[in-house]
Amino acid sequence: MTAQLATAMQPVNKTELTKHSNEEIFNQFSTMYDLIARRAFEIFESRGGSPGRDLEDWLRAESELLHPVPVNVTESDGEYIVRAEVPGFCSNDIEINVEPRRLVISGKREAEEPDANARLIRAEWRASQILRALHLPSEVTPSEVSTTLNNGILTVELPKAQDTRKLLLELETLEP
Repeated sequence: MTAQLATAMQPVNKTELTKHSNEEIFNQFSTMYDLIARRAFEIFESRGGSPGRDLEDWLRAESELLHPVPVNVTESDGEYIVRAEVPGFCSNDIEINVEPRRLVISGKREAEEPDANARLIRAEWRASQILRALHLPSEVTPSEVSTTLNNGILTVELPKAQDTRKLLLELETLEP
């Protein structure tokens, strides 16, 4: 089964999905890994190149480049529902890639440039990208996925594949 891609809409019940290859997803993760590695090395060099703080450098670089995406995943008989926090990202910034056993949420927003006449006092909004992959416990039907984005919460409804639903019903009838 091929992967499919969607853009989160605000608020929408159904989203049109388009194809997105595994190679493109791999390249996206590989590119992000390279960016984090380069930034971690810059941090390492900026503190004099002393060893022993590699993990700290990596985590700092990651936090500067990637916005964390906390998720809640719930399951019912017929679907998985993933709710992800994506504050500051609008529907045009987010892409959803769905495969039978995997969900990838990615996005990039334009960083706001400070006013030319203003002096920046403190900047904590560094990360302008998100990238999160979730492996699903059973197969879903990518063509039936729906997404909504409301108040910074992305909701992805992933209907389970018919074979999975049948298997669950059979297992329930076997239990005493």
